[in-house]
Amino acid sequence: MRFFWISALLLAGSAAPLAAQTGADTPPPADRPTAGSAQGDVSLTIYQNGQSLVQDRRRIALPGGRSRQEFPDVSAKIRPETVVLSGPGIGIVEQNFDYDLLTPGAMMQKAVGETVTLIRTNPATGAETRQRAKILAANGGVVMEVDGKIEVLRDDGLPVRVIFDQVPPGLRARPTLSVTLESANAGTVPLDLAYLTPGLGWSADYVALFDRAGGTIDVEGWVTLTNNTGTSYRDASLLLVAGDPSGGRQNNSRTRRYPVPPPRPGGVVRAGTETGTRERLGDFILYPLGRRTDVLEAQQKQVSFLDVQGSPAKGTYEFHVGGFDGNDPQSASSAIEFSTSAEGGLGDQLPAGTVRVYMRDASGSPQFIGESAVAAAPMGSQISIITGEAFDVKVQTIVAQREKRGDSRWRTTMRYELTNAAARPVTVSLWQDGLYGEARVVEESLESERVSADSVRWQVPVPANGSASVTATFDTEY
Repeated sequence: MRFFWISALLLAGSAAPLAAQTGADTPPPADRPTAGSAQGDVSLTIYQNGQSLVQDRRRIALPGGRSRQEFPDVSAKIRPETVVLSGPGIGIVEQNFDYDLLTPGAMMQKAVGETVTLIRTNPATGAETRQRAKILAANGGVVMEVDGKIEVLRDDGLPVRVIFDQVPPGLRARPTLSVTLESANAGTVPLDLAYLTPGLGWSADYVALFDRAGGTIDVEGWVTLTNNTGTSYRDASLLLVAGDPSGGRQNNSRTRRYPVPPPRPGGVVRAGTETGTRERLGDFILYPLGRRTDVLEAQQKQVSFLDVQGSPAKGTYEFHVGGFDGNDPQSASSAIEFSTSAEGGLGDQLPAGTVRVYMRDASGSPQFIGESAVAAAPMGSQISIITGEAFDVKVQTIVAQREKRGDSRWRTTMRYELTNAAARPVTVSLWQDGLYGEARVVEESLESERVSADSVRWQVPVPANGSASVTATFDTEY
């Protein structure tokens, strides 16, 4: 079974799943920096909006009085205004973030007005010549003064090297935070550095194997970690937060980054009311990873957090009618319905993410049949995943009658013709949306269910190689 999931993730275009890399089962001591890094004991709290809280405990030898201390290996995208540094007997006088990293382009720009050495190699003989050159400008190209003449450093593939006499001031090999401290006493003390940074985020990806004949679904959930902060975090403790802190934005004007709404209806059909077992932070759900792991720069990593086998599910069809207009026959949407309930469902809260669905073909091989975004789902929710358009199941909407009643009311009779070319009966979940204001169903040939303030739904059985019809009359304000 594990082989299938790994293959499925590769087919879906996701990174190959990696289990959390393990070190010792107990946390490293706070005074043991990670090998090759100035970081100490690192804890990461990662939110789904791409923002993270980094907490880094380092042991620093401080002199008494005022001193300037440097903290390399912080995020290259650190938000300096969020930095909090605390420790026994210290006070902060000033802090600076040196984000100008040591790159060839940055060295050239910093060297404007300085003199460097050019080494040119004759491609025919291999002989090298050296010339001193003054850098005049480095804006989209390098302009130099060589032997009293102005020359542009060409980018034509000819072997030319530039030798700098020294590293220009202000450039750092690694992102570095420098802080001026006042220390009451000299000695080695633990300092707790905390800051917020973008560029480090996570999302949820789900792989589902649907068995139509058995009426079950297997679901694995994967946390996908992405690090684009410019810094690696090794042997870090991870806490994932399902939610999007507003950052001071007003709810009525906030644009959510994730999840992107699916192009067709689907996702959480009915929100659950069951209390889940996972830890909470305010109104957010926490997903702690049990062991420490490396979160490397420019890396995407996946860690499993959900594995449910044989949960009840059924294949259905959905068709949404947005208003009172007639249309030619159109395909219904193929959908898979299941629950997150503790009884008869997945038994967990689902963070927002993307569900990729597979079914086995006649040979038993899993085949990809579609994917859909799903919003955060409390436990007990009803989920409908739209996987695509049904080839054999069509719906035609017909305006049978429409007349105005008074100054602001309309009476509309709609007829919905459903056809099924498959050799098995199907049930179509037929939605009439757009019932705003004081709209109501006056008469109907099949009993409907009011599923929201502006929608009603019929469950319409359509026989194999047959058809069905539903008629409904609406009283509306338009």
